[in-house]
Amino acid sequence: MLADLPESTTEAEASVVRVLSYNIRSMRDDVAALARIIRACAPDVVCVQEAPRFFRWRKAAARLARESELVYVTGGATASGPMILTSLRAHVERAEALLLPRHRGLHQRGLATAVLRFGQARLGVVSCHLSIDADERYAQGRLLLERVRGLGVPHAVVAGDLNDRPDGRTFGLLAGELQDGWAVEPWGREHTTRLGDPLQRIDAVFATGGVEVLGCGVPMGLTGVSEADLRSATDHLPVLAAVRVPAAP
Repeated sequence: MLADLPESTTEAEASVVRVLSYNIRSMRDDVAALARIIRACAPDVVCVQEAPRFFRWRKAAARLARESELVYVTGGATASGPMILTSLRAHVERAEALLLPRHRGLHQRGLATAVLRFGQARLGVVSCHLSIDADERYAQGRLLLERVRGLGVPHAVVAGDLNDRPDGRTFGLLAGELQDGWAVEPWGREHTTRLGDPLQRIDAVFATGGVEVLGCGVPMGLTGVSEADLRSATDHLPVLAAVRVPAAP
């Protein structure tokens, strides 16, 4: 059985926050299995990719939040897929969904962003799903970093489906400015593609400097996360990270 990550805590000098990144394929698969996995990970923040974004998307987002014992913060159709959910532990200072410039013939992409407070710790959060086109993806990576810098907080996490591997140009761009959670403190399984597919790590959680990464990886083997549910829930595997965020001055 996989050893658990540090539990969420709030102390005077810092807070431990559990962040989950998950591409849910528009909830077209087994939503009950999806919710069981999310609950078992006990996240404070969930950065969703491919959230429902068409007919009755708000109802679907509300269902996922309810069944996962979380609350909706921002995103979904308004960000063209990325979405943020949180536990009741998080105090939402502000949240925004925005669309990125789109190249002709490619899917619209966007970002879901929020500034959250856990005790005295303030944490910027960005959920992203980058392009399958290499040039557009790189341009989106640069805009993503600009957005992180523009959140106005010293500590932030970025989580999402990059459609790029660690040796890729865009992944390298992000890892050059942010901490790659798996590379800093690997935990669990590395590869995030569906079980049985070619092994790739295309989903990741990054953190700015000053955030201590306590562990990051696919929670395969975590209590309550079964292989059957991972196969049934969606076509990606989730990435779970625990980070220690210093209190604001």
